[in-house]
Amino acid sequence: MLATHHLALINVFTGDIQGGLGPFLGTWLAEAAAWSPARIGFVTTLVGVGSLLLSGPFGALVDRLGRPRLLIALACGAILCGTLLLLPARGVVPVFAAQMLAAAGGTLLLPAVTALTLGIVGKDRFPKQQGRNQAFNHFGILLAAGGISLGTGAFGPAIAFWVLGGMAVLAILAALTTPGHCYSERRALGWQEDSDDKPARAGLRSIVANRKLLVLAVALALFNLGNGGMLSLLGQKLVATAADATSWTARYVMVAQLVMIPVALFAGSLADRRGRRQLLIAACAVLPVRALLSAFIDDPLWLISAEILDGVASGIIGVAVPVVVADLTWGSGRTQTALGSLNAIQGIGGALSAWYGGLAQSWLGWSGAFLALGAPALLALALVLWLDTTAEGRGRQPRDPGDEPDGAPGPASTS
Repeated sequence: MLATHHLALINVFTGDIQGGLGPFLGTWLAEAAAWSPARIGFVTTLVGVGSLLLSGPFGALVDRLGRPRLLIALACGAILCGTLLLLPARGVVPVFAAQMLAAAGGTLLLPAVTALTLGIVGKDRFPKQQGRNQAFNHFGILLAAGGISLGTGAFGPAIAFWVLGGMAVLAILAALTTPGHCYSERRALGWQEDSDDKPARAGLRSIVANRKLLVLAVALALFNLGNGGMLSLLGQKLVATAADATSWTARYVMVAQLVMIPVALFAGSLADRRGRRQLLIAACAVLPVRALLSAFIDDPLWLISAEILDGVASGIIGVAVPVVVADLTWGSGRTQTALGSLNAIQGIGGALSAWYGGLAQSWLGWSGAFLALGAPALLALALVLWLDTTAEGRGRQPRDPGDEPDGAPGPASTS
């Protein structure tokens, strides 16, 4: 099996597990433990804060260790253990501890998969491969959501735990069986492959002082402040206003992921032809419209329109952000450190989103809460419009290194 086929399997199986229970967490706690939106948002925020503190160090670990397959397997194991520990938990402390373990695994997963992808295909092929990765990732979430939707009637909301557990085990197997000789650490870091020298890594100060990275991080923090808690809050709204909230939440996830598959593939191809900035503008412009639809539509069927827009925005962001970070840090030996640090900053917005949305609901009601979640996206859009992004390489490799029949590494990009 080719190395890129293993990348496809890894992304299919990690798609569902990267965020733990994700949007099903709020629905599970509301139904099984009768938690209020404010309480759910508070614990989710604490977990988010804890995981964002790990983002930068985990990115640096991936850069330094150079063993992404092992790190992917460890991350999936942590997510599996944390999620299963959540099943019997009802108190704040047990729920927090279980979610923190799962969140730590999810935090490690992103830079590890990115490093493995760069080490197999190189930078020139990275935008298109990242689009494929995200498409397979969303396909995995779609499969899992379909299983949860079909199984809820027979097994109840707990079906989400068992689907996630099965995907985690398969992700571990896919990572550990990826051919090791198809991965090049020097290719992943942007160093010349036909040289024996070991370039010095750029200082951490160069990452912190990069103006474009900082502006991008703030814009993404604002985007995630609006986006992070929106589907979870919608699930909680359905608990209060409609029947069968878990099944409807699963359907919304399926619709969003179904949209994300073609969007991710298209974004991966468009990144080189149109530029990364245009993709980011489109993603930020879509979120306020989604918030308006979620605020003023009560019919669960018509709310599907909001989740179509979720698929557009999230599908673009998942492709564009790692590509922009690779552009800005290529050859520094700090790409995953920068990606982890960027995730930490934008994670502030995601961590605050559920709490912010829960408080807004208690003060303003359901419609006001969704409008409050849409407001930060307008600020993110303004920053991205102002942002002059990267000098984007257009070089092409004749073949995808991961698709070499004998597994021999292809030429590296050192742009």
